[in-house]
Amino acid sequence: MPKKVDKIFLISFFALLILGFTIFISASLGIYARNKAQFASIMFNQVSLGLVAGLIGCYIISKINYKYWQKFSFYIFLLSIIATLLVFIPGIGVSHGGATRWIYIFGFSFQPLEFLKIGFIIYFATWIGEMKEKIQTIKYGLLPFLILIGIVGAILLKQPDTDSFVIIFIVGLCMYMVGGGKWRHMFLVVIIGLISVSALFFVRPYLLARLTTFINPAQNALTSGYQIQQSLIAVGSGQIFGRGLGQSIQKFKFLPESIGDAIFPIAAEELGLIGSVFIIFLFIFFLSRGLKIASLAPSTFSRLLVIGIVILITVQSFINIASMTGVLPLTGAPLIFFSQGGTALFFTLVEIGMIINISKFRKLI
Repeated sequence: MPKKVDKIFLISFFALLILGFTIFISASLGIYARNKAQFASIMFNQVSLGLVAGLIGCYIISKINYKYWQKFSFYIFLLSIIATLLVFIPGIGVSHGGATRWIYIFGFSFQPLEFLKIGFIIYFATWIGEMKEKIQTIKYGLLPFLILIGIVGAILLKQPDTDSFVIIFIVGLCMYMVGGGKWRHMFLVVIIGLISVSALFFVRPYLLARLTTFINPAQNALTSGYQIQQSLIAVGSGQIFGRGLGQSIQKFKFLPESIGDAIFPIAAEELGLIGSVFIIFLFIFFLSRGLKIASLAPSTFSRLLVIGIVILITVQSFINIASMTGVLPLTGAPLIFFSQGGTALFFTLVEIGMIINISKFRKLI
């Protein structure tokens, strides 16, 4: 029998959503000062296509029994692959900044990558759930995992989107581990992944440039190192208590992508060290509560689906925070609930709806 929704998980989710949208509005004031029409367009996409549509989707999905996603997992994954491949079709796919990651249909832009992420998680969770003990074998465990990652990698590296491929790889590896994969198989997968990523540095000069900038950000402070320099200035300017909500200086012309990848430095500048730590704490609390729901989930599929989603959300966010504070090389990973991106916000809220539904069927202890 379905139980009540996990209220603690809901609190953590809404806390991130409300705080994230508040910081997004504050960071957007820099765009408002320069171009009011652009500000209106950004807010419309984020609010209507992301927040409102996402919350409606979250509510609807939370009412649908999670078993349906398992039943139609293959078709969902196949559809997500087809949607992602549409970016390569002239007239539909849209390129920006040297990458082809968007499709433009009926006057709306859409990033099918977000669909691919959840499609992969749903199908891989289904596969592991059906294979059970066989997941420890090469034929039914390691090989299918490598094939799935290979398919996703081939599409994303063609765009190119190395960051998203690495994130999906990490999520898949975590699911494989929890699902019962052998440690030596996981070690082999990690070695293959490290070799593959290392090889990319020799064929993708921009990746090598990121690494060089990470090692010595001051060397090219006005070019490749400009964003990390300005990010660190924003973080440092916040000191302990911050300048105050809405009082960031860096969002006015200085910091590129201040509402996108670089929104965390704006939050750190306005809320200070205390606010920054609080944001990190909220993500950790969200992760821990999600894992709690997973531990009480009624089936292997539902457990892995929750794990895949919460790992996806938190890994992207922590990579974003780490790259914006100089702990990792710069990436294109968004800060979930905070960064601009109507498609990303919509699918995140839909994924939350899946977790909410599963929480209703959690076991009693």
